[in-house]
Amino acid sequence: EVPFTPLKKPLSECCITIASTSDVAMKSEQNTLSDVDKLTSVGNVYEIPSDVKATDLFSKQEHYDRHATNLDDVNAYFPVTRLHEFVVRGRLGSVAPYLYGVYTAYSQKRTLEIDAPEVLKRCRENNVDVAVLTPV
Repeated sequence: EVPFTPLKKPLSECCITIASTSDVAMKSEQNTLSDVDKLTSVGNVYEIPSDVKATDLFSKQEHYDRHATNLDDVNAYFPVTRLHEFVVRGRLGSVAPYLYGVYTAYSQKRTLEIDAPEVLKRCRENNVDVAVLTPV
């Protein structure tokens, strides 16, 4: 069983978000759990406002192949700028008010039973049609 659904409308009319395991955070929140995180986190899921600039983000991820890549280009693993560019070009309808992060828990059971349903719930609350999944 594949958990994907065909689109019911063209991408140019869709609301889109990001769901990522990149442990992305706002630079102002570096090394602290912000009040926003405390209010919006459920399990391993947290929100980032979609109007944030990529230059204001960084990844707290410590577990990636440092010999093969780096985390300098936020848009490579959390393409917020690209989504907004596609809206301006008319290729996407809109960007959802929030983008979602999921702290890596290394537990398929937790992902299936807690984190994925929470992301889906939030997507539905924000009328999201498409979620771009970006693992790190």
